Amino acid sequence: MPESSNWTHLHAQVHRTLLYRQILPSNQRLLVAVSGGQDSLCLIKLLLDLQPKWGWNLAIVHCDHRWRSDSQASANHVEQLAKNWGISYYLETASDIPKTEAAARHWRYQALTEIAIAHNYPYIVTGHTASDRAETLLYNLIRGSGADGLSALTWTRPIADFRLANSDENLKSKIYLVRPLLEITRSQTGQFCQEQKLPIWEDSTNQDLQYSRNRIRSELLPYLETHFNPKAQQALAQTAELLRADVEYLELAASDLLQRAMSPIADNIQVNFQLPVKLNRPILREAPLALQRRAMRQLLQQILPSAPSFESVEKLTSLIVAPNRSQTDPFPGGAIGRVEHPSIILDIKF
Repeated sequence: MPESSNWTHLHAQVHRTLLYRQILPSNQRLLVAVSGGQDSLCLIKLLLDLQPKWGWNLAIVHCDHRWRSDSQASANHVEQLAKNWGISYYLETASDIPKTEAAARHWRYQALTEIAIAHNYPYIVTGHTASDRAETLLYNLIRGSGADGLSALTWTRPIADFRLANSDENLKSKIYLVRPLLEITRSQTGQFCQEQKLPIWEDSTNQDLQYSRNRIRSELLPYLETHFNPKAQQALAQTAELLRADVEYLELAASDLLQRAMSPIADNIQVNFQLPVKLNRPILREAPLALQRRAMRQLLQQILPSAPSFESVEKLTSLIVAPNRSQTDPFPGGAIGRVEHPSIILDIKF
Protein backbone atom coordinates (compact mmCIF):
# COMPACT_ATOMS: atom_id res chain seq x y z
CA MET A 1 0.00 0.00 0.00
CA PRO A 2 1.56 3.35 -0.96
CA GLU A 3 2.13 6.06 1.58
CA SER A 4 -0.62 8.65 1.66
CA SER A 5 0.21 12.03 0.21
CA ASN A 6 -1.24 15.46 0.73
CA TRP A 7 -4.75 15.82 -0.66
CA THR A 8 -4.43 18.21 -3.61
CA HIS A 9 -6.93 20.04 -5.80
CA LEU A 10 -6.40 17.36 -8.45
CA HIS A 11 -7.25 14.58 -5.98
CA ALA A 12 -10.48 16.38 -5.11
CA GLN A 13 -11.34 17.05 -8.76
CA VAL A 14 -10.89 13.43 -9.86
CA HIS A 15 -12.75 12.16 -6.79
CA ARG A 16 -15.69 14.43 -7.63
CA THR A 17 -15.58 13.35 -11.28
CA LEU A 18 -15.76 9.69 -10.31
CA LEU A 19 -18.64 10.31 -7.92
CA TYR A 20 -20.54 12.30 -10.54
CA ARG A 21 -19.91 10.15 -13.61
CA GLN A 22 -19.90 6.72 -11.93
CA ILE A 23 -17.36 5.40 -14.44
CA LEU A 24 -15.16 3.42 -11.99
CA PRO A 25 -17.30 1.59 -9.42
CA SER A 26 -15.85 0.87 -6.00
CA ASN A 27 -14.26 -2.49 -5.12
CA GLN A 28 -13.41 -3.29 -8.75
CA ARG A 29 -10.27 -4.67 -10.38
CA LEU A 30 -8.65 -1.89 -12.44
CA LEU A 31 -5.91 -2.43 -15.03
CA VAL A 32 -4.09 0.91 -15.38
CA ALA A 33 -2.11 1.56 -18.57
CA VAL A 34 1.18 3.24 -17.60
CA SER A 35 3.69 4.35 -20.22
CA GLY A 36 5.95 6.13 -17.74
CA GLY A 37 5.05 9.57 -19.09
CA GLN A 38 3.55 12.34 -16.99
CA ASP A 39 -0.11 11.69 -17.81
CA SER A 40 -0.05 8.00 -16.92
CA LEU A 41 2.08 8.57 -13.80
CA CYS A 42 -0.36 11.25 -12.65
CA LEU A 43 -3.23 8.81 -13.25
CA ILE A 44 -1.78 5.87 -11.33
CA LYS A 45 -0.71 8.08 -8.39
CA LEU A 46 -4.19 9.61 -8.15
CA LEU A 47 -5.82 6.18 -8.24
CA LEU A 48 -3.42 4.84 -5.62
CA ASP A 49 -4.17 7.77 -3.32
CA LEU A 50 -7.93 7.39 -3.89
CA GLN A 51 -7.79 3.62 -3.40
CA PRO A 52 -8.61 3.69 0.34
CA LYS A 53 -11.86 5.56 -0.43
CA TRP A 54 -12.88 3.30 -3.33
CA GLY A 55 -11.49 -0.13 -2.43
CA TRP A 56 -10.04 -0.87 -5.88
CA ASN A 57 -7.64 -3.68 -6.72
CA LEU A 58 -5.08 -1.91 -8.92
CA ALA A 59 -2.56 -3.31 -11.39
CA ILE A 60 -0.22 -1.69 -13.92
CA VAL A 61 0.15 -2.74 -17.56
CA HIS A 62 2.90 -1.43 -19.84
CA CYS A 63 2.92 -1.83 -23.63
CA ASP A 64 6.33 -1.76 -25.31
CA HIS A 65 6.04 -0.87 -29.02
CA ARG A 66 9.82 -1.26 -29.42
CA TRP A 67 9.91 2.10 -31.21
CA ARG A 68 12.76 3.48 -29.12
CA SER A 69 16.19 2.16 -28.23
CA ASP A 70 15.39 2.75 -24.55
CA SER A 71 11.99 1.03 -24.63
CA GLN A 72 13.17 -1.93 -22.55
CA ALA A 73 14.67 0.43 -19.98
CA SER A 74 11.37 2.31 -19.89
CA ALA A 75 9.49 -0.95 -19.25
CA ASN A 76 11.92 -1.81 -16.43
CA HIS A 77 11.37 1.65 -14.95
CA VAL A 78 7.59 1.17 -14.84
CA GLU A 79 8.00 -2.34 -13.41
CA GLN A 80 10.13 -0.94 -10.59
CA LEU A 81 7.44 1.63 -9.81
CA ALA A 82 4.86 -1.16 -9.57
CA LYS A 83 7.13 -3.06 -7.16
CA ASN A 84 7.63 0.07 -5.05
CA TRP A 85 3.87 0.54 -4.84
CA GLY A 86 3.24 -3.15 -4.16
CA ILE A 87 0.87 -3.77 -7.07
CA SER A 88 0.80 -6.30 -9.92
CA TYR A 89 2.63 -5.53 -13.15
CA TYR A 90 2.02 -6.85 -16.66
CA LEU A 91 4.19 -6.25 -19.72
CA GLU A 92 3.28 -6.75 -23.37
CA THR A 93 6.03 -6.35 -25.98
CA ALA A 94 5.26 -6.04 -29.69
CA SER A 95 6.62 -8.95 -31.72
CA ASP A 96 6.59 -6.76 -34.83
CA ILE A 97 7.30 -3.04 -34.52
CA PRO A 98 4.17 -1.08 -35.57
CA LYS A 99 4.83 1.03 -38.64
CA THR A 100 2.23 3.75 -38.05
CA GLU A 101 0.45 5.53 -35.20
CA ALA A 102 -2.78 3.78 -36.14
CA ALA A 103 -1.13 0.35 -36.17
CA ALA A 104 0.48 1.04 -32.79
CA ARG A 105 -2.84 2.14 -31.30
CA HIS A 106 -4.61 -0.96 -32.65
CA TRP A 107 -1.93 -3.28 -31.26
CA ARG A 108 -1.92 -1.48 -27.90
CA TYR A 109 -5.67 -1.77 -27.34
CA GLN A 110 -5.61 -5.38 -28.47
CA ALA A 111 -2.81 -6.13 -25.97
CA LEU A 112 -4.61 -4.30 -23.14
CA THR A 113 -7.80 -6.23 -23.85
CA GLU A 114 -6.05 -9.61 -23.91
CA ILE A 115 -4.34 -8.96 -20.57
CA ALA A 116 -7.60 -7.72 -19.01
CA ILE A 117 -9.41 -10.87 -20.14
CA ALA A 118 -6.63 -13.22 -19.06
CA HIS A 119 -6.45 -11.73 -15.55
CA ASN A 120 -10.11 -10.77 -15.01
CA TYR A 121 -9.87 -6.98 -15.02
CA PRO A 122 -13.24 -5.55 -16.14
CA TYR A 123 -11.85 -1.99 -16.34
CA ILE A 124 -8.88 -0.71 -18.36
CA VAL A 125 -7.96 2.82 -17.28
CA THR A 126 -5.89 5.21 -19.41
CA GLY A 127 -4.43 8.66 -18.76
CA HIS A 128 -5.96 10.55 -21.67
CA THR A 129 -6.45 14.21 -20.77
CA ALA A 130 -8.36 17.26 -21.97
CA SER A 131 -5.25 18.05 -24.03
CA ASP A 132 -5.53 14.69 -25.82
CA ARG A 133 -9.20 15.38 -26.42
CA ALA A 134 -8.42 18.78 -27.95
CA GLU A 135 -5.70 17.29 -30.16
CA THR A 136 -8.01 14.49 -31.32
CA LEU A 137 -10.75 16.97 -32.19
CA LEU A 138 -8.34 19.04 -34.30
CA TYR A 139 -6.81 15.94 -35.91
CA ASN A 140 -10.20 14.58 -36.94
CA LEU A 141 -11.49 18.00 -38.01
CA ILE A 142 -8.57 18.38 -40.41
CA ARG A 143 -9.33 14.92 -41.82
CA GLY A 144 -12.94 15.88 -42.51
CA SER A 145 -14.63 13.94 -39.74
CA GLY A 146 -18.22 14.45 -38.62
CA ALA A 147 -19.49 14.96 -35.09
CA ASP A 148 -18.60 11.40 -34.09
CA GLY A 149 -14.92 11.91 -34.80
CA LEU A 150 -14.90 15.37 -33.25
CA SER A 151 -16.33 13.95 -30.03
CA ALA A 152 -13.88 11.04 -29.85
CA LEU A 153 -12.19 10.07 -26.58
CA THR A 154 -15.22 9.38 -24.43
CA TRP A 155 -15.21 8.95 -20.66
CA THR A 156 -15.98 5.26 -20.98
CA ARG A 157 -16.89 2.71 -23.62
CA PRO A 158 -17.17 -1.09 -23.78
CA ILE A 159 -14.10 -2.51 -25.47
CA ALA A 160 -14.71 -6.29 -25.32
CA ASP A 161 -16.81 -9.10 -23.89
CA PHE A 162 -15.36 -11.85 -21.74
CA ARG A 163 -16.58 -14.86 -19.79
CA LEU A 164 -16.47 -14.47 -16.04
CA ALA A 165 -14.12 -16.88 -14.29
CA ASN A 166 -15.69 -19.57 -12.09
CA SER A 167 -19.19 -18.85 -13.37
CA ASP A 168 -21.79 -20.28 -15.69
CA GLU A 169 -20.18 -20.68 -19.13
CA ASN A 170 -22.91 -18.61 -20.77
CA LEU A 171 -22.50 -15.68 -18.38
CA LYS A 172 -20.60 -12.85 -20.02
CA SER A 173 -19.43 -9.47 -18.83
CA LYS A 174 -17.97 -6.44 -20.57
CA ILE A 175 -14.55 -4.89 -20.33
CA TYR A 176 -14.72 -1.10 -20.23
CA LEU A 177 -12.12 1.42 -21.30
CA VAL A 178 -12.23 4.36 -18.87
CA ARG A 179 -10.56 7.79 -19.08
CA PRO A 180 -10.95 9.65 -15.76
CA LEU A 181 -8.66 12.62 -16.61
CA LEU A 182 -10.59 14.17 -19.51
CA GLU A 183 -11.14 17.43 -17.62
CA ILE A 184 -7.45 17.79 -16.71
CA THR A 185 -4.86 19.33 -19.03
CA ARG A 186 -1.34 18.11 -19.72
CA SER A 187 0.11 21.12 -17.92
CA GLN A 188 -1.82 20.08 -14.80
CA THR A 189 -0.54 16.50 -14.93
CA GLY A 190 3.02 17.83 -15.34
CA GLN A 191 2.66 20.12 -12.34
CA PHE A 192 1.20 17.27 -10.28
CA CYS A 193 4.11 14.97 -11.14
CA GLN A 194 6.56 17.69 -10.16
CA GLU A 195 4.82 18.33 -6.84
CA GLN A 196 4.60 14.61 -6.06
CA LYS A 197 8.22 14.03 -7.19
CA LEU A 198 7.14 11.32 -9.62
CA PRO A 199 9.95 10.02 -11.88
CA ILE A 200 8.73 10.80 -15.41
CA TRP A 201 10.28 8.81 -18.25
CA GLU A 202 10.50 11.18 -21.19
CA ASP A 203 9.39 9.63 -24.50
CA SER A 204 11.61 11.00 -27.25
CA THR A 205 9.05 10.05 -29.94
CA ASN A 206 6.72 12.73 -28.54
CA GLN A 207 9.07 15.32 -30.06
CA ASP A 208 9.11 13.72 -33.52
CA LEU A 209 7.15 16.08 -35.76
CA GLN A 210 6.69 13.50 -38.52
CA TYR A 211 3.71 12.33 -36.48
CA SER A 212 0.64 14.51 -37.07
CA ARG A 213 -0.50 14.48 -33.45
CA ASN A 214 2.90 15.67 -32.26
CA ARG A 215 2.79 18.56 -34.72
CA ILE A 216 -0.69 19.51 -33.47
CA ARG A 217 0.58 19.31 -29.89
CA SER A 218 3.85 21.17 -30.43
CA GLU A 219 2.88 23.75 -33.06
CA LEU A 220 -0.86 24.13 -33.73
CA LEU A 221 -2.25 24.21 -30.19
CA PRO A 222 0.41 26.64 -28.90
CA TYR A 223 -0.34 28.89 -31.90
CA LEU A 224 -4.07 28.82 -31.13
CA GLU A 225 -3.39 29.58 -27.46
CA THR A 226 -1.06 32.45 -28.32
CA HIS A 227 -3.13 34.11 -31.03
CA PHE A 228 -6.76 33.12 -30.36
CA ASN A 229 -7.59 31.68 -26.93
CA PRO A 230 -5.16 31.02 -24.06
CA LYS A 231 -7.52 28.28 -22.89
CA ALA A 232 -7.95 26.67 -26.31
CA GLN A 233 -7.35 23.16 -24.95
CA GLN A 234 -10.13 23.45 -22.39
CA ALA A 235 -12.47 25.07 -24.94
CA LEU A 236 -11.89 22.34 -27.53
CA ALA A 237 -12.28 19.59 -24.92
CA GLN A 238 -15.57 21.20 -23.84
CA THR A 239 -16.73 21.22 -27.46
CA ALA A 240 -15.96 17.50 -27.69
CA GLU A 241 -17.97 16.89 -24.53
CA LEU A 242 -20.98 18.80 -25.87
CA LEU A 243 -20.79 16.99 -29.20
CA ARG A 244 -20.61 13.62 -27.45
CA ALA A 245 -24.02 14.17 -25.83
CA ASP A 246 -25.47 15.22 -29.19
CA VAL A 247 -23.99 12.16 -30.92
CA GLU A 248 -25.40 9.77 -28.31
CA TYR A 249 -28.88 11.24 -28.76
CA LEU A 250 -28.69 11.16 -32.57
CA GLU A 251 -27.42 7.58 -32.58
CA LEU A 252 -30.37 6.42 -30.46
CA ALA A 253 -32.84 8.32 -32.66
CA ALA A 254 -31.26 6.89 -35.83
CA SER A 255 -31.38 3.36 -34.41
CA ASP A 256 -35.09 3.79 -33.71
CA LEU A 257 -35.65 5.11 -37.25
CA LEU A 258 -33.78 2.17 -38.77
CA GLN A 259 -35.76 -0.38 -36.78
CA ARG A 260 -39.05 1.22 -37.87
CA ALA A 261 -37.94 1.35 -41.51
CA MET A 262 -36.70 -2.22 -41.79
CA SER A 263 -39.18 -4.81 -43.04
CA PRO A 264 -39.04 -8.62 -43.13
CA ILE A 265 -38.50 -10.17 -46.56
CA ALA A 266 -40.47 -13.12 -47.94
CA ASP A 267 -41.32 -15.72 -45.28
CA ASN A 268 -38.72 -14.47 -42.82
CA ILE A 269 -40.68 -12.67 -40.10
CA GLN A 270 -37.51 -11.64 -38.29
CA VAL A 271 -36.08 -8.18 -38.96
CA ASN A 272 -32.28 -8.39 -38.81
CA PHE A 273 -29.14 -7.19 -40.54
CA GLN A 274 -28.68 -10.23 -42.78
CA LEU A 275 -28.94 -9.63 -46.52
CA PRO A 276 -31.30 -9.08 -48.21
CA VAL A 277 -32.52 -6.00 -46.32
CA LYS A 278 -35.73 -4.16 -47.14
CA LEU A 279 -36.28 -0.54 -46.09
CA ASN A 280 -39.49 1.50 -46.08
CA ARG A 281 -38.75 4.71 -47.99
CA PRO A 282 -41.81 6.72 -46.82
CA ILE A 283 -40.77 6.20 -43.18
CA LEU A 284 -37.19 7.24 -43.98
CA ARG A 285 -38.32 10.30 -45.96
CA GLU A 286 -40.17 11.66 -42.92
CA ALA A 287 -36.91 11.89 -40.95
CA PRO A 288 -34.35 14.74 -41.11
CA LEU A 289 -31.33 14.17 -43.34
CA ALA A 290 -29.03 13.86 -40.29
CA LEU A 291 -31.01 10.86 -39.03
CA GLN A 292 -31.28 9.35 -42.51
CA ARG A 293 -27.50 9.40 -42.86
CA ARG A 294 -26.93 7.94 -39.42
CA ALA A 295 -29.49 5.19 -39.96
CA MET A 296 -27.92 4.23 -43.29
CA ARG A 297 -24.48 4.24 -41.73
CA GLN A 298 -25.65 2.01 -38.88
CA LEU A 299 -27.07 -0.41 -41.44
CA LEU A 300 -23.88 -0.45 -43.52
CA GLN A 301 -21.77 -0.97 -40.38
CA GLN A 302 -23.66 -4.22 -39.84
CA ILE A 303 -23.42 -5.63 -43.35
CA LEU A 304 -20.17 -4.34 -44.89
CA PRO A 305 -16.82 -6.05 -44.25
CA SER A 306 -15.25 -2.74 -43.17
CA ALA A 307 -16.34 0.62 -41.78
CA PRO A 308 -18.49 2.47 -44.35
CA SER A 309 -17.01 5.52 -46.01
CA PHE A 310 -18.78 8.87 -46.35
CA GLU A 311 -19.32 8.05 -50.03
CA SER A 312 -20.99 4.72 -49.22
CA VAL A 313 -23.35 6.33 -46.71
CA GLU A 314 -24.27 9.09 -49.17
CA LYS A 315 -24.82 6.55 -51.95
CA LEU A 316 -27.35 4.56 -49.92
CA THR A 317 -28.99 7.66 -48.44
CA SER A 318 -29.62 9.06 -51.94
CA LEU A 319 -31.91 6.10 -52.69
CA ILE A 320 -34.44 7.41 -50.14
CA VAL A 321 -35.60 10.03 -52.68
CA ALA A 322 -34.31 8.48 -55.92
CA PRO A 323 -36.63 7.48 -58.81
CA ASN A 324 -38.01 3.95 -58.97
CA ARG A 325 -35.54 1.33 -60.31
CA SER A 326 -32.53 3.44 -59.35
CA GLN A 327 -29.60 1.43 -58.03
CA THR A 328 -26.11 1.89 -56.68
CA ASP A 329 -22.87 0.44 -57.87
CA PRO A 330 -21.57 -2.34 -55.60
CA PHE A 331 -20.59 -1.58 -52.01
CA PRO A 332 -17.47 -3.25 -50.57
CA GLY A 333 -18.35 -6.93 -50.30
CA GLY A 334 -20.61 -6.85 -53.37
CA ALA A 335 -23.97 -5.65 -52.01
CA ILE A 336 -26.06 -3.38 -54.24
CA GLY A 337 -28.91 -1.08 -53.22
CA ARG A 338 -31.90 -0.60 -55.52
CA VAL A 339 -35.27 1.13 -55.41
CA GLU A 340 -38.37 -1.03 -55.74
CA HIS A 341 -41.00 1.53 -54.81
CA PRO A 342 -41.92 2.00 -51.99
CA SER A 343 -38.82 0.16 -50.73
CA ILE A 344 -35.05 0.10 -50.87
CA ILE A 345 -33.67 -3.42 -51.30
CA LEU A 346 -30.08 -4.10 -50.33
CA ASP A 347 -28.78 -7.43 -51.57
CA ILE A 348 -25.91 -9.23 -53.25
CA LYS A 349 -26.20 -9.16 -57.03
CA PHE A 350 -25.19 -12.45 -58.57
